[in-house]
Amino acid sequence: MMTQKRLLLQFLAVAFVGGLLSVLTLKAIESFTSSPSQEIGHTGFFDNTDIPVQLTNFLPDISGDLDFTFAAEMTVNAVVHIRTEYKRKSSVYDDFFGHLDPFRDFFFRSPPRGQSQRPIVATGSGVIISPDGYIITNNHVVQEADFIEVTLNNNDAYTAIIVGTDPTTDLALLKIETTQELPHIHFGDSDSVRVGEWVLAVGNPFNLNSTVTAGIVSAKARNINILGRPDAIESFIQTDAAVNRGNSGGALVNTKAELIGINAAIASSTGSFTGYSFAIPSNIVRKVAKDLLEYGQVQRAFMGIEIRNMTSQLAKEKDIKRINGIYIAGLNEDGAAKAAGLREGDIITHIDGRSLQTTAGLLEVIATKRPGDIVQVTYNRKGRENMTEVRLRNRLGNYDIIEKEKENIVNLLGATFEKASREELARLQIKHGVKITNLEQGKIRSAGIREGFIITHIDRKPIRNVDDIFNILKNHSGGVLVEGVYPNGMRAYYGFGL
Repeated sequence: MMTQKRLLLQFLAVAFVGGLLSVLTLKAIESFTSSPSQEIGHTGFFDNTDIPVQLTNFLPDISGDLDFTFAAEMTVNAVVHIRTEYKRKSSVYDDFFGHLDPFRDFFFRSPPRGQSQRPIVATGSGVIISPDGYIITNNHVVQEADFIEVTLNNNDAYTAIIVGTDPTTDLALLKIETTQELPHIHFGDSDSVRVGEWVLAVGNPFNLNSTVTAGIVSAKARNINILGRPDAIESFIQTDAAVNRGNSGGALVNTKAELIGINAAIASSTGSFTGYSFAIPSNIVRKVAKDLLEYGQVQRAFMGIEIRNMTSQLAKEKDIKRINGIYIAGLNEDGAAKAAGLREGDIITHIDGRSLQTTAGLLEVIATKRPGDIVQVTYNRKGRENMTEVRLRNRLGNYDIIEKEKENIVNLLGATFEKASREELARLQIKHGVKITNLEQGKIRSAGIREGFIITHIDRKPIRNVDDIFNILKNHSGGVLVEGVYPNGMRAYYGFGL
């Protein structure tokens, strides 16, 4: 009996001491966590329970519920439906989508077989960017269209005209005439967009008026090689917001209702959305729209360099320590980069303070600039960090705004030129010449001229710089005789008509 009483007393003593310790511990914790400097709010992850204090430096504060209603309400009325007609089959349909079947239905609705005599109808979306009726959309939605109809979210319809287009970024600027002040979307800063940020895609898929879907930014500076042009600017914002046919040209907005991109493409094996969509960054969109409005064409700036992504394989190949950045694989003789002191083998790490990881990111930054603009370039040369200022040039190698007349000649010829270097002139034993650095569809390629050809004379007149080509051809009609030499020393003569 005494043994049972002794055990009972021992048990009660242990229980009392344990309870007392629990109370003291709880009081100590409450005293510690109630300090104003240590307070933490509800995070939404743990059902109103506090996160231990030591974790607050590592976990983000996402207090409050996500609400997209403000952004949706502010944007749906500023996104329009675009319907275009082609009396003939558009070359855009074949050239842009002929080898990309998964993308075809995202942009075009084809007529049934046997009805090719009817107009081809293309549908897409557009974004009103000013109250007086300027609308931004994708170039492929309206290029070569014979008729463009814009329908607002309230079902008012207007005929639109093309102010200008830019195939290199796949953007176009339209204008509708109206006496009413239109709802429009303000531009946001796409550079400040962060991976993981919530975004909304607003468009007109399937003729359903403005439709809103939500997702997050899953990557930036994506190059998916969809434009198929050597001079294309592809640095897309990648999201998982659902987009489908008809969303092309629609808005990608943040939760503040700011335009951060224009939806352009999807990654799909079926032609329907399966997880990834791509948008043109708003900083590029804003610059292109402004150029098209002011000049009728985009004023492209160039550094005059050949670039490669800095990879471990390239680092091993060049026997350099792995450094994040963009490798300079070559420079134009009269390019902006060479004039600023950059050399082949330098690694560009930042432009205007922006860290660069891919060539797409560098092209995106330069695409927001004009000829004559100055950018601050941080680069690594043999392990040492350096900085320089680069004054960007146009495609002709100077700082001027390119007039429409010159641009028309460039497009007609389908070539990019640069002044031949002193070394090339000496090696080929010629006194002057302009080298063809890139060829697209145009008169020069059709004549059989290949890249690398150095033009020394046109119609027997000497060619010393790029301007000489335009001065000779600007008022020319009829046949043109081109003389020159290839890098291997072979001289050649070509003719074509204007």
